[in-house]
Amino acid sequence: MRFSGKIVLITGGNRGIGLATAHLFAAEGALVTLVARDRQRGEAAARQIPQAIFIPGDVRLASDCASAVRETLQLRSRLDILVNGAGVVYRNRTVEQTTEEEWDTTIDTNVKGAFLMSKYALPALRQSRGSIINIASYVGLVGLPGAAAYAASKAALVNLTRTIALDHAHEQIRVNCVCPGSVDTEMIHEAWRVYGDIAEAQRVWAAKHPLRRIATPDEVARAILFLASDEASFITGAALAVDGGITAA
Repeated sequence: MRFSGKIVLITGGNRGIGLATAHLFAAEGALVTLVARDRQRGEAAARQIPQAIFIPGDVRLASDCASAVRETLQLRSRLDILVNGAGVVYRNRTVEQTTEEEWDTTIDTNVKGAFLMSKYALPALRQSRGSIINIASYVGLVGLPGAAAYAASKAALVNLTRTIALDHAHEQIRVNCVCPGSVDTEMIHEAWRVYGDIAEAQRVWAAKHPLRRIATPDEVARAILFLASDEASFITGAALAVDGGITAA
């Protein structure tokens, strides 16, 4: 029960890593708020988690981000942890192949969303001496062919993490990010379908990682909980690779 009584807000909390993170926080005593665009999936996710609430919102919109924080404070009275997990990827897109709309959607979701949520959450986190954890990617640390917008957005998110950490360290607000390798989520299943041969795609994706497999959402979620916990009290500005060794190769 490391997070007994703590209030956690998770964007992109209705699926994948965000939902796994919500479950683990709740299991350790936290009260969780989920924010996502898909109301039906968000409400269904919240029903799975004791005392969780769902607030519909698009992290690309300042008004929605401000409302998510405001409603959380109205319902919970405080905020201790913000997890910026909302994200989008367009695969098999070089710079020439990426449309302006795809670029804007990727940057606005993956970077601007974290910026806006952090901006509006910081006053509450200042009061609680709270923590922000951004879900980046190993692609934020190294390049990846055919993912121009995604790679740019995740690299930006890593450095946004470091900068917010430096700006607010004197207020005892810690800011870190996790950089997962391939994770068994809907996003990667879609990539496998695009690949064509799903069994071969699974083998190829696993072989990219020195551990010869991809991660489960829970494995990434446990790293997020560690960074949010008092066990990581002297860690800020870090980009923690949870990637099966892919960035070490």
